[in-house]
Amino acid sequence: MKIPILEKIMFDEPSIWVTATTVMTLIATVYLSIHEMIGNHLQYSKFTNSKPVQKQGIKVSSKTGMLILYTPAFLAGVVTFFLLPGGDLRFFLLKFAVTFHFFKRDLEVLFVHKYSGDMVLGSIIIISGFYFSAAVGLIGVHYLTLGLPEPSIDLKYIGLTIFIVGILGNFYHHSLLSKLRKNNEKEYKIPRGGLFNLVICPHYLFEIIIFVGITCISQTPVAFACTFGDSMYLIARSYATRKWYENKFEDFPKHVKCVIPYVF
Repeated sequence: MKIPILEKIMFDEPSIWVTATTVMTLIATVYLSIHEMIGNHLQYSKFTNSKPVQKQGIKVSSKTGMLILYTPAFLAGVVTFFLLPGGDLRFFLLKFAVTFHFFKRDLEVLFVHKYSGDMVLGSIIIISGFYFSAAVGLIGVHYLTLGLPEPSIDLKYIGLTIFIVGILGNFYHHSLLSKLRKNNEKEYKIPRGGLFNLVICPHYLFEIIIFVGITCISQTPVAFACTFGDSMYLIARSYATRKWYENKFEDFPKHVKCVIPYVF
């Protein structure tokens, strides 16, 4: 049974294999989200030591780990400009948005973030694999839709606007996080300023907005699946983050939500 509104805003999937990819993306990301909700966290950031030492696995420095997270996806985006040239404006905007997002994250790793510990290699591989697969899948699947009838409702310019808002908001709140600690400080502090006064993870909120923008540019089912899955994971992660801050700081403000101001 087809849903009329979805027919108006999404491309038809070009093959059964693409449909299978969409379904598997949803299953994998929902699985990770459930694990975050029940406390089985991927081992990075403040949750690096949430498992017993013997179960943590090989560790690398946070800076190196973060670069491994984003660089393969960034390079995949760059390569698509050469392997998949041509196409229409929508396809160019999609390649640009995906590539720029991960390029920005690499720049933040190198020049913005401050680090307090290590990352577990197993978690790095899982997250890096997801981001790489998302970059390749978003661009590759859209390439297969070239020549198919366009959705009757065109969202690419709205998507570009949403994407820019997400990029700016994400960068701003990462900058605020980096300013919490002075040189050589390792201790966590309660973030202040911007939307940190309303939610503990506004950087996650704006990352969700980034993916919403990419989805609106692409308008493919696999893009919707990536955004839904990423959103569920980041919402689950923000819930765990808020619980962590509540347990660590007695003065944590009760009105500060997880990721959606005034709601959750």
